[in-house]
Amino acid sequence: MRKVGIYTLGCKVSLYESEAIAEAFSRAGFEVAPFDSVCDVYVINTCTVTAESDAKSRKYIRRAIRKNPLAVVIAIGCYTQRAPEEAMKIEGVSAVLGTADKMKCVEIAEKLLSNSEFQIPNFVTSLDGATFEPMCIERAPRTRAYVKIEDGCECKCTYCAISGARGPVRSKRPEDVIREVEGLYKNGTREIVLTGIETGSYGADFDEKYDLADLLCELDERHSCERVRLGSMAPELLSERFITRVAPLKILTPHFHVSMQSGADSVLHRMKRRYSRKMALDNIKRIKELMPRVMLTADLMVGFPGESEEDFLDTMRFVSEAELLDAHVFAYSRRDGTPAADYPDQISEQIKHERSARLINECARVRDEVLSRVVLQNEPLGVIFESKKGAYLYGHSDSYIEVYAEGDGKCGELSFVQPKRQENGAIYGKIIKNNN
Repeated sequence: MRKVGIYTLGCKVSLYESEAIAEAFSRAGFEVAPFDSVCDVYVINTCTVTAESDAKSRKYIRRAIRKNPLAVVIAIGCYTQRAPEEAMKIEGVSAVLGTADKMKCVEIAEKLLSNSEFQIPNFVTSLDGATFEPMCIERAPRTRAYVKIEDGCECKCTYCAISGARGPVRSKRPEDVIREVEGLYKNGTREIVLTGIETGSYGADFDEKYDLADLLCELDERHSCERVRLGSMAPELLSERFITRVAPLKILTPHFHVSMQSGADSVLHRMKRRYSRKMALDNIKRIKELMPRVMLTADLMVGFPGESEEDFLDTMRFVSEAELLDAHVFAYSRRDGTPAADYPDQISEQIKHERSARLINECARVRDEVLSRVVLQNEPLGVIFESKKGAYLYGHSDSYIEVYAEGDGKCGELSFVQPKRQENGAIYGKIIKNNN
């Protein structure tokens, strides 16, 4: 049987796309094998969010070529959309696709395998007028599955190369989302994460008025699955209207990941973000009023050009004021072709490193405070266990708290855990029969 190895760099959207591609190869008669094994076909789903991502993308393309110089090697994704000529120059690359035609890689692989003389042009196409590329997954190897509902972003933030690599907002039809979610649930998936490049913009491209809140309400009304979690949301999209509509839904997990980036208004302005510090904190306050058990996580950037020490301290204070459970802390990366790359007052790598370390420490301190309150509240946590780690079952609560538990439970099933202590960013507890 012919083998294909797939390697994914980047975000949850890319992970979903790679799973859809893997299923398509399986349907075509391929065995999906580990990427580091000798395969007939390699697909590298690239990323371009940072300069390091570009370098890693090239590294894994070359790794596949070294593993089997006779293999068909197809590079797809955000890096190849932005730099197709650069990717094509790598000796041994068979074909390059961008972000709009990823599902074509199965057809291209089969043509190249059957005819080594077949000439593959550069398949990276313009994203102007692009539509949502049809793709879906039927089964997930884990209890949690990602479902891509949206592609593209029109925010044009000054630091970001992704809007150019992904193109305009385009959304998956609601009936297709519902069919995919219900199919995954039927096949054993307990939790669905709705994800996109700008998840909160879902439906903005539809002719009819239909948005993310409408989709969530429909999934809830149909009891489409056990849990629905949302991917990253921009703070301005967590509006009063949105929260009041979705807070009562039983299907929606009480957890939001906020793409905050900075807690300083001056930095947000230079980034051309669409919200202020106050707007974000006001929206978070309202979320907590309507969803008392909610937990919040965030993306936070340090070292944006011109970020002063006081700006950085504003971000540090935001972590405490928002009472974040956790944050993805990362340093600004200068991306050619973005406005911020030409801004004055670029921050040194040393200062970026120092600020990253300080912010990570502050996030850990606040997380410990948040988890200590969870233990003191002594309310059982609903947990779907994902794996066994030593003597403990491991999983996440509906509010995305990491949980290690002892007792009688099974992976893939909902259990209730009595919190006993917090340690190393997680709750340790004991499984109980119910939450009474």
